Amino acid sequence: MKLTRTLVASAAVTSLVLVGCSTDTPDDPEASVTATEDAATETTSEMATETTSEMASESAGASETSTEGAGDSEFFVQADYDRQLAQRDIAPEGDDATPWLQAIEPEMADTSEFAADGDGQTLCFSNASISNPWRVTGWITMQQQVQVYEEQGIIGDFQVADAGDDDNKQISDIQSFIDSGDCNALIISPSTTATLTPAVEAACDSGIPVIVFDRGVNTDCMVTFIHPIGGYAYGADGAEFLVDNLEPGSTVLALRILPGVDVLEHRWGAAQQIFGDSELEVLGNEFTGGDAAQIKDIVTQYLQRGPVDGIWMDAGDGAVAAIEAYEDLGMDYPVFVGEDEMSFLRKWDETGMTAIAPVYSNFQWRTPIEAAVRIWNGEEVPSEWVLPQVPIEEDQLQEFLELNSEMPSLHYAKFGGEDLPGYPDAWTDR
Repeated sequence: MKLTRTLVASAAVTSLVLVGCSTDTPDDPEASVTATEDAATETTSEMATETTSEMASESAGASETSTEGAGDSEFFVQADYDRQLAQRDIAPEGDDATPWLQAIEPEMADTSEFAADGDGQTLCFSNASISNPWRVTGWITMQQQVQVYEEQGIIGDFQVADAGDDDNKQISDIQSFIDSGDCNALIISPSTTATLTPAVEAACDSGIPVIVFDRGVNTDCMVTFIHPIGGYAYGADGAEFLVDNLEPGSTVLALRILPGVDVLEHRWGAAQQIFGDSELEVLGNEFTGGDAAQIKDIVTQYLQRGPVDGIWMDAGDGAVAAIEAYEDLGMDYPVFVGEDEMSFLRKWDETGMTAIAPVYSNFQWRTPIEAAVRIWNGEEVPSEWVLPQVPIEEDQLQEFLELNSEMPSLHYAKFGGEDLPGYPDAWTDR
């Protein structure tokens, strides 16, 4: 049985991460919700040092403090915002024990034309990158799911091309897969939205069944598009938590990764809407570049000027640094919005503070493999496969700590791989 995996080491592509945080604005407003919110974790100190240094030196008065006018942003689409917030309350179809197979309000697509003869199919995967911990966690999970179907003989060859967050590389990768004629199905996680659209359309035109997941493109030619609910839902989960757990008149500091990235702007746009309708005072929203030192410095500066009762983050992988700023100054912990990364969950447990962990469901990396197998079987799949996206709240914290007790700090708790053959070693030995 042949197996091909071609990867670019994340260390070699760190400088290209900004490309993966696409600033493409989809031409179709509906498509704007499909760009992945995992870009919130795709930053490093190197790529934003100049920007974050300038931000850190600004006074609180110079920060963007407005919580009104989110509807005026080029990134904010009211219909998408309303739809995503409503989808949080819709029970997904399928078994709760397998959330990567669940779907919210699915419209099923006929795949009978792609039914394959026999086993030993070749599955191809064009990946944007493995340049951040969220993507590394998901990539491990995907490989383990592939192994299940390799052992059953359904997948005979798994061919992978990693673009290292380079649009041109990924376009070339996709064309190479098309030209090879080997792929019985092609999974694509696009590096950016608009730029990759023609390449995805070319793959569709070739007759290969195409599965797009995580990040979206401005076409619906693929057999299925797989993603969690979206960035508006993520941002709203945290903002609503602060409104519910802080007294009127309390102060909030928003920590953001980068400006101009649609998927992150969706998170902040949702928070703006909710804060604007509340009695909380937003002191500012500061860009950190995802750098722990900058996060700690910015929070320290605000605390030296006055109390900060709540922290909202558009990505929580730098949450521990923000918390440490309070500890260094001997101040009470704020009400905190983090993420399901293990370093934050453990710090939350250690401190006992009031917190929530919004989630951009990492288990989605299993779903494209399952979709490919269903397509080869000629079974229906959702044309837009919207997966559940449920934050971790205090009453679930111990459950996820126990489930992930052996996992490293940069692991994401809702990875959904506990039943896969390599658990836990594949994730602990990354």
